[in-house]
Amino acid sequence: MKELGKFQYYLPVNLIFGRGRLSEAGSIVSSYGKKVLLVTGQGSARRTGLLDRMKGLLEEAGTECVIFDQVMQNPLTATAEAGAALALSRGCQVVVGLGGGSIMDCAKAIAFLAVNKGDINDYIFNRIAGKTALPLVLIPTTCGTGSEGNSFAVLTNPENGDKKSLRSNAVIAKASIIDSELMETMPQSVLASVGFDALCHSMEAFLSKAAQPLTDGMCMDAIGRIGRHLPVLYRGEGGPEDWDAVAWASTLGGMAINTAGVALPHGMEHPASGLRNIIHGKGLAALTPVITEASIEAAPEKYRQISRLLGGRDETDCADVIRRLLEELDLSAGLKSLGIQEEDIPWMTKNCFKVSAASIANHPKTFGEEEIEKIYRRAM
Repeated sequence: MKELGKFQYYLPVNLIFGRGRLSEAGSIVSSYGKKVLLVTGQGSARRTGLLDRMKGLLEEAGTECVIFDQVMQNPLTATAEAGAALALSRGCQVVVGLGGGSIMDCAKAIAFLAVNKGDINDYIFNRIAGKTALPLVLIPTTCGTGSEGNSFAVLTNPENGDKKSLRSNAVIAKASIIDSELMETMPQSVLASVGFDALCHSMEAFLSKAAQPLTDGMCMDAIGRIGRHLPVLYRGEGGPEDWDAVAWASTLGGMAINTAGVALPHGMEHPASGLRNIIHGKGLAALTPVITEASIEAAPEKYRQISRLLGGRDETDCADVIRRLLEELDLSAGLKSLGIQEEDIPWMTKNCFKVSAASIANHPKTFGEEEIEKIYRRAM
């Protein structure tokens, strides 16, 4: 057995897990402030009635609610700036993110920018540091990013296509309400995409050079849960226990990457979705099997464990096991079918080393620019 060695794990987040626990949102949010900026998108929360329900819970708790519903997929730094300006102009004391990963990430950035002045890109690239933010309560409606359990907010700069994380303990949620009932209205295609994103978080954190015993345990639990329960849900055959399983796996993955980070699949996907606004989970689906094949020799034991957790045999069939799962989820695709063009590859390769240096360094096998470009081409 491998020695444990030295490690450290720090993540001060209050996770409130269980079906029906959205009913507690009013009392939880009101404990942090009486004027709330409720951050959401323009579609599903309104369509399903969740936004009205949330407003009602907040109003019953004696809070005043200001709605910011401009968040789109791959949220922009400009959108976060607009949300922060609204929060300041209306005197909001607490920020609530209600939605998927894009919405939660944008809510984090809004809470951060409402307190920290200047260009958010300076904070993203660590040219300056911020230490505080408005209190945050996060309520995921998808089982994907795990943003409710970490200190990251992934944003895209619309001026140059840079997609990179704002990383600060200031944006760790004061409370995250994880109620899998809220996820049951996801379209099938969204479930597949976000579920695979959650799987990638756990696979990449497990493979990361920064992995440690606590994150390894989280990752193995999450990988196994997603492998067993996500296909069942995708087929429309799942029940509450399946929804709870993938919701918890998503949160575990988010917590794991907070410490162990992500690796090359996320590092290579961010330039693609930053440039062409593709769906993040689909970009990962195109890249992950190819990267796996090119990396197995550097971490055969861990790839063996991933394969077995997903129903495979050993490291030699790990990429094929991932491909079979993608086929089950109707996610099999190349980058070209997602809108990436051959002429984009040199830019994405350069940008990968600009915005994803940490992810490249975390990966178990070291790749240079020429090798990264070849992987992009094989994933087309």
